[in-house]
Amino acid sequence: MLEWLMGKSFNPEKDIPSLSGKVILVTGGNTGLGKETVLQLAKHSPKEIFLAARTPSKAEAAIEEIKKAVPNSNISFLQLDLTSFAAVKKAAEDFKARSDRLDILINNAGIMAVPWSMTEEGYEIQFGTNHMGHALFTKLLLPTLLRTAEQPGADVRIVSLSSEGHQMAPSQGIIYNQPDLEKCATWTRYGQSKLANILHAKALQKRYPSITATALHPGVIITDLYATMSGSYVAAKAFTAAMRGATSLGVLYDVPKGAKNQLWAATAPSEEVQKSYYWKPVGVRSGGSKYAQNDELAEKLWDWTDEEFAKHGY
Repeated sequence: MLEWLMGKSFNPEKDIPSLSGKVILVTGGNTGLGKETVLQLAKHSPKEIFLAARTPSKAEAAIEEIKKAVPNSNISFLQLDLTSFAAVKKAAEDFKARSDRLDILINNAGIMAVPWSMTEEGYEIQFGTNHMGHALFTKLLLPTLLRTAEQPGADVRIVSLSSEGHQMAPSQGIIYNQPDLEKCATWTRYGQSKLANILHAKALQKRYPSITATALHPGVIITDLYATMSGSYVAAKAFTAAMRGATSLGVLYDVPKGAKNQLWAATAPSEEVQKSYYWKPVGVRSGGSKYAQNDELAEKLWDWTDEEFAKHGY
Protein backbone atom coordinates (compact mmCIF):
# COMPACT_ATOMS: atom_id res chain seq x y z
CA MET A 1 0.00 0.00 0.00
CA LEU A 2 2.82 2.42 0.85
CA GLU A 3 4.31 2.16 -2.63
CA TRP A 4 1.04 3.51 -4.02
CA LEU A 5 0.97 6.33 -1.46
CA MET A 6 4.54 7.28 -2.31
CA GLY A 7 4.11 7.00 -6.07
CA LYS A 8 3.66 9.79 -8.57
CA SER A 9 0.28 11.31 -9.22
CA PHE A 10 -0.68 10.18 -12.71
CA ASN A 11 -4.03 10.76 -14.43
CA PRO A 12 -4.11 9.02 -17.84
CA GLU A 13 -6.85 11.36 -19.08
CA LYS A 14 -4.74 14.47 -18.44
CA ASP A 15 -1.14 13.34 -18.21
CA ILE A 16 -0.76 11.24 -21.36
CA PRO A 17 0.33 13.64 -24.10
CA SER A 18 -0.93 13.57 -27.67
CA LEU A 19 0.12 10.34 -29.38
CA SER A 20 -0.61 11.65 -32.86
CA GLY A 21 1.33 9.79 -35.54
CA LYS A 22 2.47 7.03 -33.19
CA VAL A 23 2.00 3.30 -33.75
CA ILE A 24 1.56 1.22 -30.61
CA LEU A 25 1.51 -2.54 -30.02
CA VAL A 26 0.17 -4.09 -26.82
CA THR A 27 0.43 -7.83 -26.21
CA GLY A 28 -2.40 -9.39 -24.24
CA GLY A 29 -4.54 -6.39 -25.07
CA ASN A 30 -7.85 -8.24 -24.98
CA THR A 31 -8.29 -8.36 -21.21
CA GLY A 32 -7.20 -6.92 -17.87
CA LEU A 33 -4.35 -4.45 -17.75
CA GLY A 34 -3.67 -4.79 -21.48
CA LYS A 35 -7.22 -3.90 -22.45
CA GLU A 36 -7.24 -0.91 -20.08
CA THR A 37 -3.90 0.20 -21.52
CA VAL A 38 -5.25 0.10 -25.08
CA LEU A 39 -8.36 2.00 -23.99
CA GLN A 40 -6.44 4.81 -22.30
CA LEU A 41 -3.87 5.15 -25.08
CA ALA A 42 -6.64 5.21 -27.71
CA LYS A 43 -8.04 8.37 -26.11
CA HIS A 44 -4.93 10.30 -27.13
CA SER A 45 -5.17 9.88 -30.90
CA PRO A 46 -2.35 7.53 -31.91
CA LYS A 47 -2.08 6.66 -35.58
CA GLU A 48 -2.87 2.99 -34.83
CA ILE A 49 -2.88 0.54 -31.95
CA PHE A 50 -2.27 -3.14 -32.61
CA LEU A 51 -3.98 -5.30 -30.03
CA ALA A 52 -2.07 -8.58 -29.96
CA ALA A 53 -3.79 -11.64 -28.54
CA ARG A 54 -4.10 -15.37 -29.13
CA THR A 55 -7.86 -15.71 -29.60
CA PRO A 56 -9.47 -13.69 -32.43
CA SER A 57 -12.99 -13.70 -30.98
CA LYS A 58 -11.85 -12.33 -27.62
CA ALA A 59 -9.66 -9.72 -29.27
CA GLU A 60 -12.40 -8.54 -31.62
CA ALA A 61 -14.85 -8.30 -28.71
CA ALA A 62 -12.36 -6.15 -26.79
CA ILE A 63 -11.75 -3.92 -29.80
CA GLU A 64 -15.47 -3.45 -30.32
CA GLU A 65 -15.93 -2.49 -26.67
CA ILE A 66 -13.02 -0.01 -26.73
CA LYS A 67 -14.28 1.58 -29.94
CA LYS A 68 -17.66 2.18 -28.31
CA ALA A 69 -15.83 4.21 -25.65
CA VAL A 70 -13.45 5.88 -28.14
CA PRO A 71 -15.38 5.97 -31.46
CA ASN A 72 -12.61 7.41 -33.63
CA SER A 73 -9.88 5.07 -32.42
CA ASN A 74 -7.91 2.99 -34.92
CA ILE A 75 -7.34 -0.41 -33.30
CA SER A 76 -6.32 -3.53 -35.20
CA PHE A 77 -6.07 -7.15 -34.13
CA LEU A 78 -2.75 -8.96 -34.38
CA GLN A 79 -2.82 -12.70 -33.71
CA LEU A 80 -0.01 -13.73 -31.36
CA ASP A 81 0.64 -16.99 -29.52
CA LEU A 82 3.70 -16.52 -27.30
CA THR A 83 4.08 -20.26 -26.65
CA SER A 84 5.20 -20.96 -30.23
CA PHE A 85 8.25 -19.46 -31.92
CA ALA A 86 6.67 -20.05 -35.33
CA ALA A 87 3.54 -18.17 -34.23
CA VAL A 88 5.66 -15.33 -32.81
CA LYS A 89 7.53 -15.05 -36.11
CA LYS A 90 4.26 -15.00 -38.05
CA ALA A 91 2.89 -12.24 -35.81
CA ALA A 92 6.03 -10.14 -36.26
CA GLU A 93 5.92 -10.59 -40.04
CA ASP A 94 2.22 -9.74 -40.07
CA PHE A 95 2.88 -6.55 -38.13
CA LYS A 96 5.78 -5.50 -40.38
CA ALA A 97 3.64 -6.04 -43.46
CA ARG A 98 1.03 -3.67 -42.03
CA SER A 99 3.19 -0.94 -40.49
CA ASP A 100 6.55 0.61 -41.27
CA ARG A 101 7.00 2.09 -37.80
CA LEU A 102 6.58 1.12 -34.15
CA ASP A 103 6.80 3.76 -31.44
CA ILE A 104 5.63 1.91 -28.33
CA LEU A 105 5.82 -1.83 -27.69
CA ILE A 106 4.14 -2.90 -24.44
CA ASN A 107 4.94 -6.51 -23.57
CA ASN A 108 1.94 -6.90 -21.29
CA ALA A 109 0.72 -10.48 -21.85
CA GLY A 110 1.55 -13.15 -19.33
CA ILE A 111 0.47 -16.20 -17.37
CA MET A 112 0.81 -16.85 -13.66
CA ALA A 113 1.01 -19.87 -11.37
CA VAL A 114 -0.17 -22.43 -13.91
CA PRO A 115 0.46 -26.19 -13.71
CA TRP A 116 3.63 -27.68 -15.15
CA SER A 117 3.79 -27.89 -18.94
CA MET A 118 6.15 -26.88 -21.73
CA THR A 119 5.96 -24.76 -24.84
CA GLU A 120 6.34 -26.15 -28.35
CA GLU A 121 10.09 -25.54 -28.20
CA GLY A 122 10.49 -27.16 -24.79
CA TYR A 123 10.52 -24.28 -22.32
CA GLU A 124 8.64 -24.28 -19.02
CA ILE A 125 5.29 -22.70 -19.90
CA GLN A 126 5.58 -19.56 -17.74
CA PHE A 127 9.22 -18.90 -18.66
CA GLY A 128 8.48 -19.72 -22.29
CA THR A 129 5.48 -17.41 -22.48
CA ASN A 130 6.48 -14.52 -20.25
CA HIS A 131 10.16 -14.36 -21.23
CA MET A 132 11.10 -16.39 -24.31
CA GLY A 133 8.03 -15.50 -26.39
CA HIS A 134 8.27 -11.80 -25.64
CA ALA A 135 12.05 -11.74 -26.06
CA LEU A 136 11.76 -13.28 -29.53
CA PHE A 137 8.88 -10.99 -30.49
CA THR A 138 10.93 -7.98 -29.39
CA LYS A 139 14.00 -9.21 -31.28
CA LEU A 140 12.04 -9.62 -34.50
CA LEU A 141 10.51 -6.15 -34.13
CA LEU A 142 13.79 -4.42 -33.23
CA PRO A 143 14.66 -3.40 -36.82
CA THR A 144 11.34 -1.55 -37.04
CA LEU A 145 11.78 -0.01 -33.59
CA LEU A 146 15.32 1.15 -34.40
CA ARG A 147 14.28 2.64 -37.75
CA THR A 148 11.50 4.51 -36.00
CA ALA A 149 13.99 5.81 -33.41
CA GLU A 150 16.03 7.38 -36.23
CA GLN A 151 13.16 9.59 -37.34
CA PRO A 152 12.97 13.24 -36.22
CA GLY A 153 11.21 13.68 -32.90
CA ALA A 154 10.94 9.93 -32.28
CA ASP A 155 10.52 8.58 -28.75
CA VAL A 156 10.54 4.80 -28.94
CA ARG A 157 9.65 2.67 -25.92
CA ILE A 158 9.74 -1.00 -24.97
CA VAL A 159 7.77 -1.52 -21.76
CA SER A 160 7.75 -4.97 -20.16
CA LEU A 161 5.30 -6.01 -17.47
CA SER A 162 7.16 -7.78 -14.67
CA SER A 163 6.10 -8.22 -11.04
CA GLU A 164 7.34 -8.11 -7.48
CA GLY A 165 6.76 -11.84 -7.88
CA HIS A 166 10.29 -11.86 -9.31
CA GLN A 167 11.39 -12.00 -5.66
CA MET A 168 10.18 -15.63 -5.65
CA ALA A 169 12.69 -16.73 -8.32
CA PRO A 170 14.91 -19.75 -7.57
CA SER A 171 17.75 -19.34 -5.08
CA GLN A 172 20.26 -19.17 -7.94
CA GLY A 173 18.20 -16.63 -9.89
CA ILE A 174 17.69 -18.44 -13.21
CA ILE A 175 17.53 -22.19 -13.82
CA TYR A 176 18.44 -22.64 -17.48
CA ASN A 177 17.91 -26.40 -17.82
CA GLN A 178 14.17 -26.38 -18.39
CA PRO A 179 13.31 -29.94 -17.22
CA ASP A 180 14.83 -29.09 -13.82
CA LEU A 181 12.09 -26.51 -13.33
CA GLU A 182 9.51 -29.28 -12.94
CA LYS A 183 10.90 -29.84 -9.44
CA CYS A 184 10.15 -26.21 -8.49
CA ALA A 185 6.89 -24.84 -7.13
CA THR A 186 4.72 -23.06 -9.68
CA TRP A 187 5.29 -19.72 -7.91
CA THR A 188 9.06 -20.22 -8.13
CA ARG A 189 8.73 -20.82 -11.85
CA TYR A 190 6.58 -17.69 -12.15
CA GLY A 191 9.17 -15.72 -10.19
CA GLN A 192 11.91 -16.83 -12.58
CA SER A 193 9.89 -15.67 -15.59
CA LYS A 194 9.26 -12.25 -14.02
CA LEU A 195 12.92 -11.88 -13.03
CA ALA A 196 13.81 -12.64 -16.64
CA ASN A 197 11.54 -9.78 -17.78
CA ILE A 198 13.53 -7.32 -15.66
CA LEU A 199 16.92 -8.67 -16.72
CA HIS A 200 15.88 -8.54 -20.38
CA ALA A 201 14.76 -4.92 -20.05
CA LYS A 202 18.07 -4.06 -18.39
CA ALA A 203 20.01 -5.66 -21.25
CA LEU A 204 17.87 -3.94 -23.88
CA GLN A 205 18.43 -0.55 -22.27
CA LYS A 206 22.18 -1.13 -22.27
CA ARG A 207 22.37 -2.29 -25.90
CA TYR A 208 19.98 0.12 -27.59
CA PRO A 209 20.39 3.63 -26.15
CA SER A 210 18.16 5.15 -28.84
CA ILE A 211 15.24 3.23 -27.30
CA THR A 212 13.78 3.62 -23.82
CA ALA A 213 13.44 0.08 -22.43
CA THR A 214 12.16 -0.65 -18.95
CA ALA A 215 10.22 -3.15 -16.84
CA LEU A 216 7.68 -2.55 -14.10
CA HIS A 217 5.49 -3.92 -11.35
CA PRO A 218 1.84 -2.89 -11.75
CA GLY A 219 0.96 -3.39 -8.10
CA VAL A 220 -1.15 -6.18 -6.64
CA ILE A 221 -4.12 -6.12 -8.99
CA ILE A 222 -7.15 -8.35 -9.28
CA THR A 223 -7.19 -9.43 -12.93
CA ASP A 224 -8.02 -12.48 -15.01
CA LEU A 225 -4.52 -13.81 -14.30
CA TYR A 226 -5.89 -15.37 -11.14
CA ALA A 227 -8.24 -17.51 -13.18
CA THR A 228 -5.20 -19.43 -14.48
CA MET A 229 -3.83 -20.30 -11.06
CA SER A 230 -3.21 -23.98 -10.44
CA GLY A 231 -5.33 -25.69 -7.83
CA SER A 232 -8.94 -26.63 -7.47
CA TYR A 233 -11.77 -24.64 -9.00
CA VAL A 234 -13.25 -24.02 -5.54
CA ALA A 235 -9.93 -22.76 -4.18
CA ALA A 236 -9.45 -20.45 -7.17
CA LYS A 237 -12.97 -19.04 -6.75
CA ALA A 238 -12.41 -18.48 -3.04
CA PHE A 239 -9.08 -16.78 -3.67
CA THR A 240 -10.60 -14.51 -6.31
CA ALA A 241 -13.45 -13.56 -3.97
CA ALA A 242 -10.96 -12.70 -1.23
CA MET A 243 -8.92 -10.61 -3.66
CA ARG A 244 -12.00 -8.68 -4.74
CA GLY A 245 -12.92 -8.05 -1.13
CA ALA A 246 -9.46 -6.69 -0.43
CA THR A 247 -9.76 -4.45 -3.48
CA SER A 248 -13.02 -2.96 -2.19
CA LEU A 249 -11.27 -2.14 1.10
CA GLY A 250 -8.44 -0.35 -0.70
CA VAL A 251 -5.80 -2.98 0.12
CA LEU A 252 -5.52 -3.93 -3.55
CA TYR A 253 -6.18 -1.94 -6.70
CA ASP A 254 -8.54 -2.41 -9.58
CA VAL A 255 -7.54 -2.65 -13.23
CA PRO A 256 -7.81 1.09 -14.13
CA LYS A 257 -5.45 1.97 -11.28
CA GLY A 258 -3.28 -1.05 -11.98
CA ALA A 259 -2.64 0.02 -15.57
CA LYS A 260 -1.28 3.41 -14.52
CA ASN A 261 2.33 2.34 -14.07
CA GLN A 262 2.68 0.92 -17.58
CA LEU A 263 0.83 3.90 -19.03
CA TRP A 264 3.24 6.16 -17.16
CA ALA A 265 6.28 4.20 -18.40
CA ALA A 266 5.00 4.32 -21.99
CA THR A 267 4.27 8.05 -22.09
CA ALA A 268 6.13 9.97 -19.36
CA PRO A 269 9.21 11.96 -20.44
CA SER A 270 11.85 9.50 -21.65
CA GLU A 271 14.61 11.13 -19.60
CA GLU A 272 12.61 10.24 -16.50
CA VAL A 273 11.77 6.66 -17.52
CA GLN A 274 15.39 5.97 -18.48
CA LYS A 275 16.49 6.51 -14.88
CA SER A 276 15.59 2.93 -13.99
CA TYR A 277 15.15 -0.47 -15.62
CA TYR A 278 12.41 -1.39 -13.09
CA TRP A 279 9.59 0.66 -11.61
CA LYS A 280 7.06 0.18 -8.85
CA PRO A 281 3.74 2.05 -9.06
CA VAL A 282 3.50 4.74 -9.98
CA GLY A 283 6.91 5.84 -11.25
CA VAL A 284 8.83 4.74 -8.15
CA ARG A 285 12.41 3.72 -8.94
CA SER A 286 13.48 0.28 -7.79
CA GLY A 287 16.46 -1.97 -8.33
CA GLY A 288 14.40 -5.04 -7.59
CA SER A 289 15.92 -8.12 -5.96
CA LYS A 290 19.66 -8.76 -5.73
CA TYR A 291 19.35 -10.88 -8.86
CA ALA A 292 17.50 -8.13 -10.73
CA GLN A 293 20.41 -5.83 -9.91
CA ASN A 294 23.00 -8.33 -11.12
CA ASP A 295 24.52 -7.11 -14.41
CA GLU A 296 26.39 -10.37 -14.97
CA LEU A 297 23.17 -12.35 -14.67
CA ALA A 298 21.47 -10.02 -17.14
CA GLU A 299 24.28 -10.58 -19.63
CA LYS A 300 24.25 -14.34 -19.08
CA LEU A 301 20.49 -14.55 -19.62
CA TRP A 302 20.73 -12.37 -22.75
CA ASP A 303 23.48 -14.57 -24.25
CA TRP A 304 21.69 -17.81 -23.31
CA THR A 305 18.40 -16.55 -24.77
CA ASP A 306 20.09 -15.53 -28.00
CA GLU A 307 21.80 -18.91 -28.24
CA GLU A 308 18.45 -20.63 -27.78
CA PHE A 309 16.93 -18.54 -30.58
CA ALA A 310 19.86 -19.45 -32.82
CA LYS A 311 19.26 -23.17 -32.16
CA HIS A 312 15.77 -22.73 -33.56
CA GLY A 313 16.86 -20.61 -36.53
CA TYR A 314 16.03 -17.14 -35.18
